[in-house]
Amino acid sequence: MPEVMFAGPDGRLEGRYHHAKQAHAPVALILHPHPLHGGTMNNRIVHALYQRFQAMGFSTLRFNFRGVGRSQGRYDGGIGEISDAAAALDFLQAVNPNASSLWVAGYSFGSYVGMQLLMRRPEMGGFVSVSAPASHYDFGFLAPCPCNGLMLHGADDELVPESSVRKLVDKLNTQKGIRIDYRVMPGAGHIFTPPQAEQVADAAEDHVMGVLNRGRMALAAD
Repeated sequence: MPEVMFAGPDGRLEGRYHHAKQAHAPVALILHPHPLHGGTMNNRIVHALYQRFQAMGFSTLRFNFRGVGRSQGRYDGGIGEISDAAAALDFLQAVNPNASSLWVAGYSFGSYVGMQLLMRRPEMGGFVSVSAPASHYDFGFLAPCPCNGLMLHGADDELVPESSVRKLVDKLNTQKGIRIDYRVMPGAGHIFTPPQAEQVADAAEDHVMGVLNRGRMALAAD
């Protein structure tokens, strides 16, 4: 997992990047939790998703938002962090100009940033959103939601009530052509244990491979 430094809007950003061996491999960007609450690219869920996307054959990038680790700049209330994510996506696309599809996955604050990125980059093919902070941020910008994806939440989340995420999912699923795969993990809070982190990665793999396999079947039928 080579270290990379790439240009961000407020200085250089630090990341870890895995380049897939196969040509035209899909790419995935993984986004970490809130910088002011200990969130880094080495977070358990971020690392588990990074490894799992890599195992699925993706070229995969995780990185530190501005002011975290060796990334330059300082926290910017979410606005700058969305720009950081866009710069990370630019880096991914420059290195993988012929990628077959493009995914973003985020945990907590990272899922909010990832959903914002979806609205700015119409080329996105799917998303994985873990513990979306639906009770802390207004997700009304997802109108319309640009693509399908997976949303996963802990049934016992003490920071973000599961009901707030279910309400968001129900609203998104009323949109024409949109299907959100919503999964609630029994016994999980906002912070996942190591075994639960593997369950999160399993759920992500199940969803992503299902989407990719359906896409391959559709191409084969043409």
